[in-house]
Amino acid sequence: MFRAQLSQFFPPKPSFTEADVAPQAGRVFLVTGGASGIGLALAEVLYRKGGRVYIAGRSEEKAQQAIQAIQRAVPSSPGGSLEFLYVDLADLGTIKPAVEAFKARESRLDVLWNNAGVSQPPAGSVSKQGTELQLATNCLGPFLLTELLLPLLEATAARAAPASVRVVWTSSQMMELSTPPGALVMAELHAPPADTTRNYVNSKVGNYLLSAELARRQQSASSASASASPVISVSTNPGAASTNLFRHTPALKYLAWPLMHPPRLAALTQLYAGLSADISADRNGAYVVPWGRLAAFLGQDLLDAARRKEDGGTGRAAEFWDFCVEKTQGFR
Repeated sequence: MFRAQLSQFFPPKPSFTEADVAPQAGRVFLVTGGASGIGLALAEVLYRKGGRVYIAGRSEEKAQQAIQAIQRAVPSSPGGSLEFLYVDLADLGTIKPAVEAFKARESRLDVLWNNAGVSQPPAGSVSKQGTELQLATNCLGPFLLTELLLPLLEATAARAAPASVRVVWTSSQMMELSTPPGALVMAELHAPPADTTRNYVNSKVGNYLLSAELARRQQSASSASASASPVISVSTNPGAASTNLFRHTPALKYLAWPLMHPPRLAALTQLYAGLSADISADRNGAYVVPWGRLAAFLGQDLLDAARRKEDGGTGRAAEFWDFCVEKTQGFR
């Protein structure tokens, strides 16, 4: 375990870079949090390769600034385009309108990167619906966005290359370093502790569990229908990058500075998760670590949580999925 964690703090040289990405003309991508940090670096690569890239977020002004910055860096992109899509992951009421707006403009979606997130906001911060802010922004919003986009993703998978249509969920190494007992204490979701770090860890475990459960459901549906090609669902620890994720905890950012890396490196983790041919259908549910590698180790609590009880696990992933369904009722 120690060596696995150390290699995430100090990752080896990337083996999958922009140079390994084929032209992406004709493909459509959606990146939440694409206006800054890792998402911005990822969006630039996708655009340079000719993809049609949607930068989803709350601020059109910031998104347009990001789009202009990308276009200055990439003056020409054959087939590529950059678009803004308004969505506030902390307000479930904005998600269905965002999906409807997207579907009115696009007939396919090749990869959804659930990249946006919030870390350790002031204690007591809640979403529009009154949910602890990190759980809402990092889990409930991405869950509902993914659920509503899933029919389009599945339709795209039916006519795309096998294992090329994907959902990428952004977790964190904190999930591994501070795994709660049993991976997730469900009672803490209903009554969040005062410790904002614990709530952040819970949300990042949640990202891993949602990825694992979506992968299980897709594999099950594919097995039941010989013609169905599953949507691939993977989660990532993109790596410690110097981004505005630490805007609420500036002291932590300075303390962690020796371990921080440029966002462009962490974007390679996301790029690998979304585009690498290493991730085939039999690796659905994979966990990807910096700078684009399949994880060599995960704690037993996490592995058990990803499996159903009837498969020898604890069923926590399915339980958390059902929790998210319940919390997002009325917003479909």
